[in-house]
Amino acid sequence: MTSKAKTLELINQRKPRHALSRDLYRDEEVYQQDLEQIWHKGWIFAGHTFEIEKAGEYMTIQLGDYPVVIVRDNKGEVRAFHNACRHRGSRICAESKGKTAKLVCPYHKWTFDLDGKLLFAGNMGEKFNNDDHGLMPVHCEIVNTYIYICVAEEAPDFEQFRQDLSPFITPHNLENCKVAHEANLLERGNWKLVFENNRECYHCDGNHPELLNSFVENLSVAGVGGDDDPELVAHWDKCEAAGLPSRLVMDENGQYRMTRIPLSAKAVSYTMDGTPAVNGRLDDTDVEDIGALLYFNYPSTWNHFLGDHALSFRVLPLSSGETLVTTKWIVSKDAVEGVDYDLDNLIKVWMATNDQDRELVEETFRGVSSPSYVPGPFSDIAENGVCQFVDWYCDTMKAKLSKEVD
Repeated sequence: MTSKAKTLELINQRKPRHALSRDLYRDEEVYQQDLEQIWHKGWIFAGHTFEIEKAGEYMTIQLGDYPVVIVRDNKGEVRAFHNACRHRGSRICAESKGKTAKLVCPYHKWTFDLDGKLLFAGNMGEKFNNDDHGLMPVHCEIVNTYIYICVAEEAPDFEQFRQDLSPFITPHNLENCKVAHEANLLERGNWKLVFENNRECYHCDGNHPELLNSFVENLSVAGVGGDDDPELVAHWDKCEAAGLPSRLVMDENGQYRMTRIPLSAKAVSYTMDGTPAVNGRLDDTDVEDIGALLYFNYPSTWNHFLGDHALSFRVLPLSSGETLVTTKWIVSKDAVEGVDYDLDNLIKVWMATNDQDRELVEETFRGVSSPSYVPGPFSDIAENGVCQFVDWYCDTMKAKLSKEVD
């Protein structure tokens, strides 16, 4: 049985509204199919344009089997390339971030311009043509500072996502923002467990005391609803009257969702006492309590936008049992640390929450690794979001694998 057929059979064996089986979290062939069918074919969040504002500034990302470099060229355009020299394949940029006038391979000094063109290749002879050996491009799209890349030869449509997302994010003025702090957390668990944990707050009461000072999981929007919740509708009406799109918008295939939810009583930000973490606001409204705009896009990101700051989260699988979660705290470009915000106060809640989630994911991965593990049912009340993610994963894999399995 091929790895594609094996993975498809495992997915077809899943009971409705139940967790995934052991092999769908641990099996190496399944993991390779996850990469091939989802990570290597779809749009993946890489970072923000304000992280590479100047020509020559770059960031790198390891997207499954593909090392990628994203750079601002001399014309101000953001470009993405396969981070492999066209000579013998060495990575050109080894650091996660940096600034360079040219992209120079450290192995044999082949030199590429910031637009990917090969400028210099020594000792290659008269018949060698530089034009035939530029860096291989990677599809790259930007929406409100969010840089998405796709390593497939043909990228899927991006425009519908852009049209759906942009109205929600535009009022938060991310073009005038910066990263106040970045944290990278290695979670020793399968990437799907990381997202499953994110898509429910059933676990919050016993595990996230810091977060619950401000965040309230609204079960009405955990899955796909919300219109029958009077409190939520009232919050949407208030925010939309101020010019902030708020009502739930969800991709027809369930891949992404945007909606705004209220925070707990009197809380306006993710701090220990619910008060603002940053002086000033990202949005231009005069509504103090806009709650939190939540947006996820499977398989690589979830995000929170508040009145005073925002957070972006990036998920990258490193192996079947390791996932890198990168969190960025985003503030106004003019905000000054120590004057407009205290860094510890800004990051304390989510630094604690992320580490608590890491432990939950790792303990779950240890548990599902047992040969005795049997997938259990999802709660009809508190786990509709998890079920929605798992359904999306299974439906996506079925649709892709069915075309390739005889």
